[in-house]
Amino acid sequence: MANNNNGVSDKVKGGVNKAKGEVKDQFGNATDNEKMQREGKKDKVKGNVQEEIGKAKDN
Repeated sequence: MANNNNGVSDKVKGGVNKAKGEVKDQFGNATDNEKMQREGKKDKVKGNVQEEIGKAKDN
């Protein structure tokens, strides 16, 4: 069965991961927690990739 979400699901997941990553990054920065900052940056990159995949599916 084909998935007909036209990339919407990927874009939503990407947005969520970017937001989660931003929170982790800022929290890590505020608490001087480098591990949390790294996790946040990783989540933001993951979110950007997911959004791009969603955009590609729309085309």
